Amino acid sequence: MERREEQPGAAGAGAAPALDFTVENVEKALHQLYYDPNIENKNLAQKWLMQAQVSPQAWHFSWQLLQPDKVPEIQYFGASALHIKISRYWSDIPTDQYESLKAQLFTQITRFASGSKIVLTRLCVALASLALSMMPDAWPCAVADMVRLFQAEDSPVDGQGRCLALLELLTVLPEEFQTSRLPQYRKGLVRTSLAVECGAVFPLLEQLLQQPSSPSCVRQKVLKCFSSWVQLEVPLQDCEALIQAAFAALQDSELFDSSVEAIVNAISQPDAQRYVNTLLKLIPLVLGLQEQLRQAVQNGDMETSHGICRIAVALGENHSRALLDQVEHWQSFLALVNMIMFCTGIPGHYPVNETTSSLTLTFWYTLQDDILSFEAEKQAVYQQVYRPVYFQLVDVLLHKAQFPSDEEYGFWSSDEKEQFRIYRVDISDTLMYVYEMLGAELLSNLYDKLGRLLTSSEEPYSWQHTEALLYGFQSIAETIDVNYSDVVPGLIGLIPRISISNVQLADTVMFTIGALSEWLADHPVMINSVLPLVLHALGNPELSVSSVSTLKKICRECKYDLPPYAANIVAVSQDVLMKQIHKTSQCMWLMQALGFLLSALQVEEILKNLHSLISPYIQQLEKLAEEIPNPSNKLAIVHILGLLSNLFTTLDISHHEDDHEGPELRKLPVPQGPNPVVVVLQQVFQLIQKVLSKWLNDAQVVEAVCAIFEKSVKTLLDDFAPMVPQLCEMLGRMYSTIPQASALDLTRQLVHIFAHEPAHFPPIEALFLLVTSVTLTLFQQGSEAEARFVPV
Repeated sequence: MERREEQPGAAGAGAAPALDFTVENVEKALHQLYYDPNIENKNLAQKWLMQAQVSPQAWHFSWQLLQPDKVPEIQYFGASALHIKISRYWSDIPTDQYESLKAQLFTQITRFASGSKIVLTRLCVALASLALSMMPDAWPCAVADMVRLFQAEDSPVDGQGRCLALLELLTVLPEEFQTSRLPQYRKGLVRTSLAVECGAVFPLLEQLLQQPSSPSCVRQKVLKCFSSWVQLEVPLQDCEALIQAAFAALQDSELFDSSVEAIVNAISQPDAQRYVNTLLKLIPLVLGLQEQLRQAVQNGDMETSHGICRIAVALGENHSRALLDQVEHWQSFLALVNMIMFCTGIPGHYPVNETTSSLTLTFWYTLQDDILSFEAEKQAVYQQVYRPVYFQLVDVLLHKAQFPSDEEYGFWSSDEKEQFRIYRVDISDTLMYVYEMLGAELLSNLYDKLGRLLTSSEEPYSWQHTEALLYGFQSIAETIDVNYSDVVPGLIGLIPRISISNVQLADTVMFTIGALSEWLADHPVMINSVLPLVLHALGNPELSVSSVSTLKKICRECKYDLPPYAANIVAVSQDVLMKQIHKTSQCMWLMQALGFLLSALQVEEILKNLHSLISPYIQQLEKLAEEIPNPSNKLAIVHILGLLSNLFTTLDISHHEDDHEGPELRKLPVPQGPNPVVVVLQQVFQLIQKVLSKWLNDAQVVEAVCAIFEKSVKTLLDDFAPMVPQLCEMLGRMYSTIPQASALDLTRQLVHIFAHEPAHFPPIEALFLLVTSVTLTLFQQGSEAEARFVPV
């Protein structure tokens, strides 16, 4: 009875067949798998059938399941079981049965040549697995034998049926090799044997592909078969005739996709670069597709333009170094590069009207790397040829990066907008990389275009064009040191002249200013040109990320030059915080920005600003501390504690984070007296304890409290010393009552920073001993509790 419960039921009320893997039971289980509405019964059936496939009985029931009177689902299972037995349990088959097994498979494949295609494929995979296991010793000419047997005239199957069955067998053979579980030493032997055997395959494929009488279904199968074989790293020169035939087949719409796949796979072989003469012959073939490409683009045929672009990029990207080395053929390779440029600039907006241009971006990286890797003399020659090409590329990419009209963009789905955003990031990365080749001239080029655009009255103003040029500038300035560029002052001067009536443009203006924040630190006289724009943008929720992140960058990089603007920055920031314009994460960034800003002020100024900035939140926290804990006031408490944490993360009047900058950095005199952060913490300490007393069992609130002190300790280091005794006492009480990980982390931080100073030994030592004792007790209790449940 126990054995029967594990088996799937027959069709009906869950009755279970015996574990005996008979034909009848397999058929019942298959019926249950396909037709039983009960998902548990289906799962049981599937589990049982998987056991059946690997059982010794599979050798017997598989052949019976292939009988002509069975439905294709049952026949398919029989063929799959044969494949599993051959591929996984080959060592169980006696050597004297190899030939009979082979003959049976040939017979079944011949029979299914005019039957179910899915069953035919599984049988072909089974025979392919058998061939791989027998090659090269037990079946040295496996592929040639397959070709010969299927070409025999005395077969009962018609010629086309036999041809398609043979092509299916030849197609799955390399695929089965790629996924086979052959040991590594056997895999090498079989690969060598297959490489020799392709001499029996390729002439047949050439003949079938070039025969005008070959039906379309046969030619398509030929292309798929070729595509499969080239992935065995067949020498490219051996593929020449078939590649040429595949190029010719590109004119047939039914064969187009299969031809593209075959050509791309052949060209992309890692070993193909050794066959330079063959590669050179392929360039005219690819260039010959330009008219078909133009027609496809003109007709909006995205599939055809995509396929032709894949071929051009496969040749250029995989073999640019080898082709550049052929200096005497530089013009034909340049023509290929220009064809890829056409694909990069293909009309339409990605990803809505075209999906092709993104395929080309990696090619431009590769070509640049290869040019810059040559010795100086050769590099100079190619720089002369390709610098104009890369300037053209910049123009093309910035055109592709342009947003569509507001009306059109409004119809895009959120997925399309996200894909376009990622595409622009890829363009940004490409532009940043191209700067390595074009240098300062690229920035001058962008600046000149932007200047003409903003000052010309001849052409109608396009915010999209302006935004794209700024985006290009920002892409480079974000990662390249532009401090010595002579065009940045002009750019900073142009930015206030931009008519900003669009969110996307405003975002890019903000990010561009942020990217130039280091330059502003070296040229503080220009801060006033752009800071009003940033402060104005803070009030727009649609510009939340860009405006807050830009202000944070300016406050971090330019803090020593911001005191004249500090009152205005704090006032605007307070206003937007009170109006709750920004989401939580942007509020935290804004507090970090203010921390950087206040760090450069005199202590009295810091305390005055801190008072006005923090007081509303402290008052709110006092009210919340009186209320009965509930989910909504918990969120408000965590938010306020987070704001304080982020402010104290960056408020550093001793300028610890500047120490690595070197002695030449301007510093304010080291302030005397208590640190402003410590002053504030001491003032709110009792309030924080009150909050903790009500929320001590809530890990999120405890974590938010600990974060305030942990971030303050990390920033202030020794300046935090006055807080050590009372914090140690509070931590000890917290951890003794309800031990939590965040309290442990804060303890570790205190020990790390203050344990080396004798003045702080008593409170630190007491806390350390208490935390250790409580933790050891916890472990001990855990072990005892576990021991009580261990079965004897």
